[in-house]
Parts: sequence; C-alpha cells; structure tokens
Amino acid sequence: MTDADTPAPDLDRMLDGVAPRLRALRTRRGLTLADLAEQTGISVSTLSRLESGGRRPTLDLLIRLAAVYRASLDDLVGAPQIADPRVHPKTIYRHGRAMIPLTRSNPDVQAFKMVLPGHSPEESVEQRAHEGYDWIYVLSGRVRLALGDEEFVLEPGEAAEFDTRTPHGTASASLEPAEILNLLTPQGERVHVRGRPGVV
Repeated sequence: MTDADTPAPDLDRMLDGVAPRLRALRTRRGLTLADLAEQTGISVSTLSRLESGGRRPTLDLLIRLAAVYRASLDDLVGAPQIADPRVHPKTIYRHGRAMIPLTRSNPDVQAFKMVLPGHSPEESVEQRAHEGYDWIYVLSGRVRLALGDEEFVLEPGEAAEFDTRTPHGTASASLEPAEILNLLTPQGERVHVRGRPGVV
C-alpha cells in the first residue's frame, strides 16, 4: 500500500467516531434497528455493525442514513462545521397545511413554520396522540388548540406547550389562514411530516 492509499490518522479518528454518533441519533429519535432498516433498506445486521464499529460506513450507507435523520453527511461523520449555517428550507405540504422546516439536523427538536388553512368554526379540530412534546407560537391569525376535551383560542404573540400523549390538534380559528411556529420532538416530527393521513 502506498502512502496515498493509507488513511490519514485524522480520517481514521473521524470514521471511528461515526458508530457512536449513529447510535446516539437513532436512540434520540426513538427508532429500533428494525424501524431504521425499514426506512433505509439497510439490513438490521449491517446497521448493528455500523453502530458497533464492526463495519466502516460507505458513502451509500451514510447518504441513506442522513436522509432518514434529516442530517448532513458532515453531521454524521463529525466534520468541522465550516459550511454555510443558513437553512434553505423546502416547503412540505401535509393535511392541507404548509410546513416550512427551520432546522436542518438537530436530533432533539425540529422547528417548523406552519401555515394553517382557513377552518370553519363549526367544524371540529382533528386530534392525535403520540409520544413527545410540542410547543407552538402564533405569528398571525387566530388558532384553535384542542387538547382532549378542552379547546383554547390563541391570539398572535401567544404560545402554548403540551405533552403530546394528550390528544391534540390545531386549526385556524376562522376562515382566514393562521401562521404558527412549531417546535416538535422527533416523535412529533415523524407524525406531522412522515405519518400517513389519519395514522398516528
């Protein structure tokens, strides 16, 4: 092996740090190896070896893992943070509402700006329950927040936080759209962004 083929010590240290980082990301998101295998198409045994350091990650594997974790490759390998820190979000449309991601790779919490479409005051607010914790802040419009048997109307500048194991839901309090900031734990982010309509 030539000098050019020999991994640099810094590269070795970087790759050695991938295993615990992958394990920590999966744990924080509340995923099992089987869950991750289903979402990435990578076998459970390969994922287990990646997290134990028994297998060096390839670019193909890292790209698939980064997509699930909504992280950059630099985040997975612990590269120095010299990239542009600005977020360039792509709007996501779910259940008739627009969701604009404001965070890029935080494994503990995801921030979104949400535009809630106009909603008839006579219609009920759809509720869901799941593990996690949510925080919302009203930017414009008026927002109905349903929590179990209770319902609240939030005005611009008001905030609310709640345990999402309580059935909950939000909707505009009028026929005009409303805008909110929403901080979601990983469990809540999966429900809002990746869950199928009507499925928790």
